Parts: sequence; structure tokens; C-alpha cells
Amino acid sequence: MLVLCSNGLAEGEPAARGIPVPGPDHPGNVFLAGESVIVRLPGKLSEFATQWRAVDDRGNVVANGAVDRRAGCLTLGEAGIGWYRVEFLDAQSVPLQWTTAAVLGKLAAPIPADSPVCLDIALSWMAKDRPEKRPRMVQLAALAGVNMVRDRLRWRDIEPGLGDFVDDSVYDRSAGLQAQAGLEVLQVFHDTPAWAMESESERGRFPGDLRHVYRLCKAMAQRFHGRVQAWEPWNEANVSNFGGHSVDAMCSLQKAAYLGFKAGDPSVIVGWNPIGGINSAILSQGILENTTWPYFETYNLHSYDWPHDYERLWEHARRAASGRPMWVTECDRGIAADPGSEWGDLEPEDALRKAEFIAQSYAHSLHAGAVRHFHFILGHYMEEHGECPIQFGLLRKDLTPRPSYVALAAVGRLLAGAECLGRWPFAEQPNAYVYAFRARPGGIERDVLVAWTEAPFDWPGRGHAAVPWSLPEGVHVVEVFDYLGRSLGRTVSERLRSAPIFVLLPAGESQKLPLTPKAGERLLPEGVVPTRPGSATPGAEPAKSAPPHLEGPPRVVLQLQTPGLPLVKQVNGWTQEHDRVFPAGQAIELVLCTYNFGDAAVRGRVSLAAPPDGWRFDPEEWAVEVEALGRHQQTVMLRIPHAADSQAGEHWIRYRAACHQAGSAVLAVRVRVQ
Repeated sequence: MLVLCSNGLAEGEPAARGIPVPGPDHPGNVFLAGESVIVRLPGKLSEFATQWRAVDDRGNVVANGAVDRRAGCLTLGEAGIGWYRVEFLDAQSVPLQWTTAAVLGKLAAPIPADSPVCLDIALSWMAKDRPEKRPRMVQLAALAGVNMVRDRLRWRDIEPGLGDFVDDSVYDRSAGLQAQAGLEVLQVFHDTPAWAMESESERGRFPGDLRHVYRLCKAMAQRFHGRVQAWEPWNEANVSNFGGHSVDAMCSLQKAAYLGFKAGDPSVIVGWNPIGGINSAILSQGILENTTWPYFETYNLHSYDWPHDYERLWEHARRAASGRPMWVTECDRGIAADPGSEWGDLEPEDALRKAEFIAQSYAHSLHAGAVRHFHFILGHYMEEHGECPIQFGLLRKDLTPRPSYVALAAVGRLLAGAECLGRWPFAEQPNAYVYAFRARPGGIERDVLVAWTEAPFDWPGRGHAAVPWSLPEGVHVVEVFDYLGRSLGRTVSERLRSAPIFVLLPAGESQKLPLTPKAGERLLPEGVVPTRPGSATPGAEPAKSAPPHLEGPPRVVLQLQTPGLPLVKQVNGWTQEHDRVFPAGQAIELVLCTYNFGDAAVRGRVSLAAPPDGWRFDPEEWAVEVEALGRHQQTVMLRIPHAADSQAGEHWIRYRAACHQAGSAVLAVRVRVQ
């Protein structure tokens, strides 16, 4: 049962954000400070279990007693904020089984709507066999103090036939649960139904006809108005298991999807479809070459790298963002599960390292340029990587918490509404991190320092670092909290360790520190002006690309199709890049599609711009007249000089469509020549 506030709302109706409190059954054994902690006995408790003990995150025994099977539970009393492992022992004190519990600090004020602390919970994707878990997961997300959650939607489920949308779905129910909890929702889809595919070989890829994407996005924006605040059209489309698309195809889909979403709900936020791996120089160049920035309001990216390297690795993402706010919509560093664990739990030391990682990841991310950061993922989730199954979930299979869940709740509470002010490069210590934020913990504006030290090692080498530190004379401390959100009073420890601490200061107090500016100041392409995400006429339009009276970006979209030519994959680091490879000396058939996503017919001309030397295109220019929601297809024959050394390597093909009152559209395609 989900209990957030007594608002009398109808099922699925968005709720004003309040202060979350647990339901009476306390899903996941999660409690708030001041409550009596009553832990249910496991459903299949060993017949040999006669006693129990509860230990905290450092292994200290905090409570114990005899197992009372008739009661079906045990009581820890008013345990303090933290994470607890409850072990069940036999008569010889040998541990047989265990479960977990948590006590979180109660939020003193609703989470601000601009809070950067977000979470991927994939609610519609999870608990398929146990739908009763979904409201419990929503409650646990809200209790952790997150602002926005990320979900998943399958196109083939919601539109099994062309124009045949199902009346009710798990996606509607999940959106309703999250809306009633006062959570904002970011939704993503990344599949194509069979009816929209031109051949079975295209399975898992974008549909060939982008009008299907436009219609879907328009329908989804209308259907989920008020319940889903933001959308990502597709997920990691550059990666083979999500289609393995070229960057120009990603840009064309982005434009069609954006126009569809905005036609359905002008207020919805449309993010860039995030790249899998690191945003490479070539992929970022493709986004800029295709003048894509008018068609996303947030630049979304994923990162599974070590936090200390975010600033460097996100350099090209900051360029591609074109002045848009950056959202990190998946982020984690997976850790190998205990091979002896039936549930894929982590070794105790690894569980602590993961909990320490949480605040490190959020703090580094906000300093590197992100304004929203979604940890991946709330529920139990594993992936096979070689011989080691990798665990990502903050919760265990039965929704009981791992220490990392409690660490997330500390970040949600203490960095509520946070904006990064900069970094204090403390005492020239290269591995000591002190980041300053302006935040609103408890609804009160504060400066918050997040501080720790960690060497740039893989998991086995982490958790052992320590350096001396102190605040400058005269800096007033309001309160200090540890990595799980426990108060340490007003005393700042004399050493920084791997477990971050939160130091609350009066607002403006961090000006006494020699802060260096945060990284990732937004880079604006020429002629671009920043706009607020979700505005009715999101612009950031190139000054010369649209007539002054044209609202929003051009409605004309170009797309290249190369029938019969497969894409070839390159791996740059661990980023996949897919490109067309053209054979020299042969005739190559190209199909240039011109779409009109406006509400009136358009006329214009499509022309080739600055072709590579010696390449012959027939034709190079043609007239188009496209009705509303229509598509014009032009076959172009290309011949590249045979086996000329000067032709080997990478080239760009650029087209422009000038369509009078509808504005101009561009298409830039990177190709390689054999």
C-alpha cells in the first residue's frame, strides 16, 4: 500500500508533491527515523534458526534476541538512521540466513522540482511476474528523496497494429502510480513493432518511415500528458543491441520524434536519444553537423565510467549539448556479484564500496556539467559480462535495501535542489575531492560540501584512502552528516576517507573557500540562444535556419536510406560507431527522403552541398512538393572514383532542403570508402 498524502485523488491523477511516509507494511523493511523498526521474518526461515542479531554497515552488533516464529517478526526498536543486516543463527551461533532493513532520515520539506537527484527505476520493465511490487518500488523511490524517475515503454506493446493503440497497459498503470506519488517521469522507448519494419532484417532498428515515429510520439505525448514530463526517443541507438545506427539516422529520428512530441503536448520536455558508451568526437560532430540542437531541450547521456573521469570523458558531450542542460539518464559502475549468492548479492565489502560510490558519482556528475543525474538502477538487476554476473540494483530481490539505497537517500535529502558552485582543490591533494553546492536540505537554503578521498582504482583497490584535512579558520559549520545520512554533530573529522561526508554551512559560507568553477559551462554554436526545457516554443534555433515568424524548428526533415548497404561497426574505446561503407568504382543507390511534419503542404529544393572531390551524384539538386505529413523520395546514383588512394577514409555528404516558409533542413552523413 502506497501512503504519500491524503489527497483524495483519482487513480493515476498527478499529485502535488508532498512529504513521503512509509505505508503501514513498510515495504523492504524501510523505516523513518523515530519509528520502531519491526522486521518480518523471511518466508522460508530455516528450522534451525533460534536466534537473531542485527549489525550495522560496519559490522557492529546493535540488537539481538531469540527468534519468535509465532510473532513472525522481530523488533530493533528505534534504531538510528542507517543500514542493518539482520542475521539468523542456529544454537551454535552459526549464521544461516539474513535479510536487511534501513532507517532513513525523514524529509522536512517536499523535494524541489529542480532537484538534480533522480533515479532510473524502469518500473514498467521490472516485477513483470509480481506486479504488486510496483507500488512498493514507487514508494521506496519517493522515500529516497528523488525528483524524477526513468521508466521504459515498448512500442510494440502499446501499438500492436498501425493506429491500433491498446486502451490500457502496464505503462498507463505505472505512470499513474508514479504521478500519484508526486514523482516526475522520464519515459523512453527503443523498439519497433513488426508492422512498422520494412523487413525482418530491420528488427530492433528504427522504422524506415519516420512518419510512424512522429505519429507514435504525438499520441504518447497526448496520452501521458501530466503524467510523463519528459521523453527520450530511443536508447543507445549507436549500440548493436539497440539497432546499431549511424549518427545521421539518430539525428533524423530525433527530429521526427521531437516534432511529434511537441505536436501532442507543447509542454513536454524532449531529450536527446542518449549515446551508449562515451560521447566520442565523431558522434558529437555528427550531432552538430546535422543542426540537431533545435530538436532537443536536454542533452541526455549515459556513463558507466569511474566518477573521477566524468569531467574529461564528457568533453564532447558538452559540445554536442549546444547549450542545452545535460541530463545523465543512466549512470553506475557495475560490480560483480558474490558467485555464491543465490540472489546475486554483493560481498559485504563490495556493498560498502558501492554505497560510498553513490555520493561520489552524483557530486562528480554535477561538477562535470549535469543538472539531473539518474542512478541506474533501483530494483534488483544483473547483466552477464564474461564469467562474472554484474549487479546494479540498489534493492535486493525482495525489495530489502542494500547499503547503496540508504546512501542514495542521504544524497536525495542533503542535496535536494543542489546546484554545483565549484570545487575546492584542497591542499593540492590530487585524490581529495571537496565540492560545494547551493542546496535546500530540509527546505532551508544551505551551502553543502561533499568531501572524500579516493584513489583512481578498480573496486578491489577502493575504500582504503585517507588524507588529513580541515576547514579554514572562521568557516561556520551547521551540521555534518556521513555517507548514509547520519548526523555527526558539528565536528568535522580531521581526515577524509573514501566514505563521503556532507558538511552543511550557512548559505554563502562557501565563498570563504578558494573554489574553482564547475566544469562544463555550456558551449553555444553560433546563432544559438539558450531556452528553458519544456517551453512552448523551445528554440535555440540557428539564427539563419528559420524565418523569424516560424515557431519552433523547421518541420521539414531529411533522411538518407542506402538500400542493400550494411553498416559497419567500429569500436572507439568502448563506444560503438556505425557508418556506411561505400565501395569505390561502383554505382551506389541512395534514397533521399524529405518529410513534411507541418500542417500545410511545402515546396522547395533539395541540393547537395560541397561534395567530395571527384564524386558524381545524379542528380545533385531537385524540386520537392510535400503534402502535410507526407514524404518525398528521390533516388540518387553515386559513383566514387575507382580505388583512388585519395578517396580512402572518411568523408561527409551534406544536403540542404530550402522549403520557403517551412524553413531549411540539413542532413550530414559520414561515410567511409573501401
